[in-house]
Amino acid sequence: MINITLKDGSKMQTEKGTTILEVAQKISEGLARNATCGEINNEIKDIRYKIEEDCNLTIHTFSKEDLEGKKAYWHTTSHIMAQAVKRIFPNVKLAIGPSIDEGLYYDFDIEKPFTDEDKAKIEEEMKKIIKEDLKIERFSLPKKEALELMKNEPYKQELINDLPEGEEISFYKQGEFTDLCAGPHLQSTGKVKTIKILTSSGAYWRGNEKNKMLQRIYAISFPKASDLQEYLDLQEEIKQRDHRKIGKEQEIFMTHKLVGSGLPMYLPNGATIRRILERYIQDKELQLGYEHVYTPSLANSELYKVSGHWDHYSEDMFPIMKLDNEEMVLRPMNCPHHMLIYKNKMHSYKDLPIRIGELAHDFRYENSGSVCGLERVRAMCMNDAHLFVTPEQIKEEFGKVVKLILEVYKDFNFTDYEFRLSLRDKNDKEKYFDDDEMWEKAESQLREILIELGVDFYEAEGEAAFYGPKLDVQLKSAIGHDVTVSTCQLDFLLPEKFELEYIGEDGKAHRPVVIHRAILGTLDRFICFLIEEYKGAFPTWLAPIQTKILPISEKHLNYANEINEKLLQKGIRVQLDKSNEKIGYKIRKTQLEKVPYMIVVGDKEEQTSTISLRSRSEGDLGTTTLDEFITKIQKEIKFN
Repeated sequence: MINITLKDGSKMQTEKGTTILEVAQKISEGLARNATCGEINNEIKDIRYKIEEDCNLTIHTFSKEDLEGKKAYWHTTSHIMAQAVKRIFPNVKLAIGPSIDEGLYYDFDIEKPFTDEDKAKIEEEMKKIIKEDLKIERFSLPKKEALELMKNEPYKQELINDLPEGEEISFYKQGEFTDLCAGPHLQSTGKVKTIKILTSSGAYWRGNEKNKMLQRIYAISFPKASDLQEYLDLQEEIKQRDHRKIGKEQEIFMTHKLVGSGLPMYLPNGATIRRILERYIQDKELQLGYEHVYTPSLANSELYKVSGHWDHYSEDMFPIMKLDNEEMVLRPMNCPHHMLIYKNKMHSYKDLPIRIGELAHDFRYENSGSVCGLERVRAMCMNDAHLFVTPEQIKEEFGKVVKLILEVYKDFNFTDYEFRLSLRDKNDKEKYFDDDEMWEKAESQLREILIELGVDFYEAEGEAAFYGPKLDVQLKSAIGHDVTVSTCQLDFLLPEKFELEYIGEDGKAHRPVVIHRAILGTLDRFICFLIEEYKGAFPTWLAPIQTKILPISEKHLNYANEINEKLLQKGIRVQLDKSNEKIGYKIRKTQLEKVPYMIVVGDKEEQTSTISLRSRSEGDLGTTTLDEFITKIQKEIKFN
């Protein structure tokens, strides 16, 4: 008999050689019906896997919280798709077909790209294969026999030849279709209930542009038709919230190939949003005793060798530029600069904490295929700061940072977020600075601080900065994605590397501790998040145009200009529509631009010195005076 410890901590005994599926059946028939794969001692296994020794076992199912369970379901769907393609296009060559975090894809070598008509046929054939409920069987072969079996599949043969000698080479068979695969898979094709082919695109074999271009089909599947519809509705919502789409429509930012990939340019509306955010966060920081600096975006490469970034981050930096007798680089971060500002003069313990803030321009060499609008860029503006504190001040200053984060989130009406304690991976000696004592001290101290502050958090290994653990705030976006915005990091390493000191109360030199923090993160990604969160309908205080004046005809322009001047004098961001379009068109256009308020003026308004007011959210608000409107909008703008 062997002992199995289940996910909930309960234990059960069973015969050696019992499969994961049989264990599920012993627990409940419902679990057995829904089981997609198992996890034995943190390794994902097929539900047919025979358990031969004592172990920890988690049985995965298709659920929103269970990514591994969904991936096994989607992996089976990828085989169903490949089988369907083979039936329709017998001469196609198979490449790979993995599950991904949201669905699956399969790469095919075919003479021409798949058309919409082709994809419709493939989807119908997939439904037939599901209805056939073909049994899925796993088997293994020695390398020679595996190569023979895949003699007509050159990409599979290449994969087999890349496997180490003696490695198990497994296959899965369903009906007439057999594929090289490590699994896991469901028991039969009928276990998949609803499917949808999404898109197709070109993809280089093994992601290498020197290799042949293959054709990739993306798809999704679910146990219930309602789940599929919910997914499709969400995809449509994602399209509507896409910051690139809204950014273009509302003239927030643009890109151009002559400027380069990952280098967006802010248009007047975007520049207004960014300016407001910059002033907003700097004012908050000034109230908390921060001092702001400007440091250059270029630095000698030696600076990053001293800091340690060169060893841990150089692959993400732009190449060295040789200038005279110096090797210069565009900086990827600005903490080394701030270390030198601190070191510019001697400090007493009475001076600490010292809080140095900067809206810093940083540069990171992102792959051209990964850059995306404002979300992932090569040139960014970081809302950065470094707090130099005594060991006794760590808790208080860290607490102030957390309080500032919460204040900012309240101002932006962010409510769905989690705190993550990001720790190092102890086994990764390359990514993380190798000093166990320093890491143990920093991680335990940060954990204790969070507990004392009463902050609910979860821990994540392998997410720390190379020099220290950090608190990351994971915001849930309107489309369900986790986005890291604010971070706060505890650092004992850089003060050591830069030999920073302060004179203590005892008259001796001591090392300060550095707290790295970014509240808005990079302004570029933060604006991206806001665009998608608000769907382009920015709150009044942040909207680039807060109100728009719409004269009914040209003869009302003089009165409209008077209103425009008064609003400008009150600091309200206003725009006057001087076009000759009909008023209905002007109103519809302004609604699409998602301007918070519009003022309509005609004969009646001019004669009575009033305005007709419309709200983005409430529609027609009727007639009012300009002074009453100014009072109303100023209350909205002065939220803090």
